[in-house]
Amino acid sequence: MKSFLKENRGFILFLISFGFFRLAIADWNPIPSGSMRPTLLEGDVVLVNRLAYDFKLPLSDTSLVQTGEPQRGDVITFSSPADGTRLIKRLVALPGDVVEMRDEVLTINGERAEYADPTVAAEPLDGATTTPALRTTERIGGSERAVQFLPQVSARRNFGPVVVPKDQFFFLGDNRDNSADSRYIGLVPRHLLIGKAHHVVLSADIKGNWMPRLGRTAQAIL
Repeated sequence: MKSFLKENRGFILFLISFGFFRLAIADWNPIPSGSMRPTLLEGDVVLVNRLAYDFKLPLSDTSLVQTGEPQRGDVITFSSPADGTRLIKRLVALPGDVVEMRDEVLTINGERAEYADPTVAAEPLDGATTTPALRTTERIGGSERAVQFLPQVSARRNFGPVVVPKDQFFFLGDNRDNSADSRYIGLVPRHLLIGKAHHVVLSADIKGNWMPRLGRTAQAIL
């Protein structure tokens, strides 16, 4: 055993360093569902900056140092407060914000979101079927993002108003009618945030022919 460790110490140190890098500094996250369509697609693999908000003790939710503050509009990976599943959603409301939805329209601190440039698309469902989707640009609080709605899908289109407590955050999926977000799982405490997703590393069409989607490689997440 000693000889094995001595002969392979360089490789072992590499594995330890790589593990620490992934657990504490940067990570990647595969996208298994369509809850962030059209921003993220099933089969995307996104790069996550684990140091965006906190430097944590590896393999724990314990923050050693706060390194930044989450901002509205950030796309963030976090552990679900409901069951611990890793999720990725968009942060829409910060501590102290009053957030509300009425008939799909998002309101934050009394400001109603504006929706522009609508287009109609076909949203893929399980079983090789589709449902009509309405894609639009949502503008609120000085930022904007692409979102979509599925009029024929049953969803929670009204919520709140709710005041976001200290050290908690309200998340929504960009695919508003197909997302298990804060409307369903509740507010997310800061210690459950993992990191900020900022680029698509690579992508493959896992719902179709599994071919790589080269056009999405290195694409910034807006």
